[in-house]
Amino acid sequence: MSRENTFVIVGGGLAAAKTAEELREAGHDGSVVLVGDEAERPYLRPPLSKGYLLGKEERESIHVHPETWYRDHGVDLLLGTRVTSVDPHAKEVALDDGQRLPYAKLLLATGSSPRRLTVPGADFDNVLYLRRVGDSDRLKAAFTQGARIVIVGGGWIGLETAAAARTAGADVTVLEHSELPLLKVLGREAAAVFAALHRGHGVELRPRSVIQRITGSGSRADGVLLADGSHLPADTVVVGVGITPNVGLAQEAGLEVDNGIVTDRHLRTSAADVFAAGDVANAYHPRLCRHLRVEHWANALHQPRTAALGMLGKDAVYDRLPYFYTDQYDLGMEYTGYAEPGRYDRVVFRGAPGKQRFLAFWMSGNRILAGMSVNIWDTIDHIRALIEAEVVADDRALAHPDVPLEGLLR
Repeated sequence: MSRENTFVIVGGGLAAAKTAEELREAGHDGSVVLVGDEAERPYLRPPLSKGYLLGKEERESIHVHPETWYRDHGVDLLLGTRVTSVDPHAKEVALDDGQRLPYAKLLLATGSSPRRLTVPGADFDNVLYLRRVGDSDRLKAAFTQGARIVIVGGGWIGLETAAAARTAGADVTVLEHSELPLLKVLGREAAAVFAALHRGHGVELRPRSVIQRITGSGSRADGVLLADGSHLPADTVVVGVGITPNVGLAQEAGLEVDNGIVTDRHLRTSAADVFAAGDVANAYHPRLCRHLRVEHWANALHQPRTAALGMLGKDAVYDRLPYFYTDQYDLGMEYTGYAEPGRYDRVVFRGAPGKQRFLAFWMSGNRILAGMSVNIWDTIDHIRALIEAEVVADDRALAHPDVPLEGLLR
């Protein structure tokens, strides 16, 4: 394979597959090679803790493209193949089978890996994590009527898996290091909504929990021992304590790495002709005037357009506001913007949080930094527009149900 006009994409998730799609959409007629270390063709991660885990979505539905799409669009898939090194000077990547792929442009969409527990007993077979489709299959098999499930971590993955387990009829306990789940992400007022939601569905929340060890015998865990001396029986322990960006290839290649692969606003890394997108990219965000690494689906969906255009030598900037969503029981939520802990003054609510149908706005002075809609649909685009326009917002207008959000833009 010649280097000329060959674009190589490293990664097997949404960002990788969408970059291949965007390259073809933008007119690239050279070779596109996508290298993924899983045997599965590129698929979406959100269903693994949502619809697929709940049994509402079939396996085929989680894939980014049908199998025939790659052949029809001339995209070479190298699946079950690991990239062992990147040489930005020679402009080639080495594969675990000894092959070397030359490239004209390279995209690193290497994603992230779950953080591992380091307490004694963390290596028992039934201590599970969620990142890949096989992980979701194992959780689905474990979530049965009456099963005792202990979940370590009260973040999005922890709460979504808790909801799936309770829906399946399991007995669920969530261990959270802080006072409330999602406290650091959402602040006290909104975090309390999710705590109440799970308690209302029979989940036991254990705040300020410190794990001493996971107990068990042979290869299987049978419980979790906490530092306060309490022991929680468990048939399965699920760990969701965050993720770590997969920066090994970039770091060994000499690229700038700092909480991810550092890129500019065009998603260009510190090495010529090398780009990064998705979970692994710590990209400069021109609207927020800072580098930001976002671990959510929307970045993996939208960043590839910017990366593909940049790879083709066109001027494109990624400035879309962060966005994420969750579905838990009968609660659906969307969030957009960026409200860093300690950088906002207050949260303004429209509606009653206790009734789990409301809007929330994170404010700094008279500016909206971020907004969230809970069980109220077709509002998130208006919230995004208010943030992007830097509208001077009045708390009373934001809180009043009869004041249309779109009217505040005038």
